[in-house]
Amino acid sequence: MRVKSHWFRSEAPKSAEQQASAAAFIVWRTAHHMLQQMRKAGFQIDPGVAYFEFQREAMAFLIAVVDRIAYARFDADTRAAFIQALVHHGARTFEDNAAELLGPRPDGASHGDAFIDLVNELSDQYADFGAERRAGDASFTPDFAFVRYFASRLADTLPQPDQRWALDQVIASEAPAAVATMQSALGNLLSPRPRSARRTTLSGD
Repeated sequence: MRVKSHWFRSEAPKSAEQQASAAAFIVWRTAHHMLQQMRKAGFQIDPGVAYFEFQREAMAFLIAVVDRIAYARFDADTRAAFIQALVHHGARTFEDNAAELLGPRPDGASHGDAFIDLVNELSDQYADFGAERRAGDASFTPDFAFVRYFASRLADTLPQPDQRWALDQVIASEAPAAVATMQSALGNLLSPRPRSARRTTLSGD
């Protein structure tokens, strides 16, 4: 999956808020791509409640991964501001989409607030897991227990016949691909140097 993750031209450093806004869009896109890949693989994820349960679990996992990446790049205050803004941007995107398609929640809470509650709950759970150490790789890669916990939660959003196979699919394919996307995107997005705009070459041929 390819996502736009470079800042162009501007030499001004980006604020945590600006970086978080862009990161939230990438989290949403990456989670949605994971959902699409699972559907292409034959898993039943119907439009509606099941769709958004999958989406929010995937987003919460990716936010936990982003938090670990941010830990290595920011001081404590900047990291806290970045993650807080990321979660709230993600919640607004989730709210806009879920409210339009699902309507109000039965419990009266907003979809965005429920998303934030889930992220807060899972941040403590994911904090118990570690990183997979790879020689020459300084970026954060969640260890097997981290990924398996996510896969088990994601599988629980699917119909019973799909759950066992979904666990294997997420661990072996979808989670590693999503993590790789976030590693690459965040590496570019959080880079202190903006990318130069490409020059257009005109040919007379």
